[in-house]
Amino acid sequence: MNSVVERARAMIGVPFRLHGRSEAGLDCVGLAAVALGREAPCAYGLRSGDVPRAEGWLRAAGLRLVDVARPGDLALVRPGPLQLHLMIGTEAGFVHAHAGLGRVVEMPGVSPWPVIGWWRAE
Repeated sequence: MNSVVERARAMIGVPFRLHGRSEAGLDCVGLAAVALGREAPCAYGLRSGDVPRAEGWLRAAGLRLVDVARPGDLALVRPGPLQLHLMIGTEAGFVHAHAGLGRVVEMPGVSPWPVIGWWRAE
């Protein structure tokens, strides 16, 4: 099993909390940081829909854009016109911090939102 996926799955059920960075609460960036074992940016906003800016943060975190996804890669997706979101790919779907459900969840299948790009830790 992929260690990134294992760490992401260990967070299932953790409450959603904007800018959360621990088991007390996580948002999508915090979940990605925990799963990857990396530091998350202190100041960020994915509600702007600014893809180049988000991609800059991903590169600064040591991730690279890949053409073909594998379990443990991050999907940068667009749930709305001015919103971006990160999800961790698994062999069966995605683990992500779901604001609407108020917790980290695993969802099976393909992304319900357009995938802008797949990112892998170097």
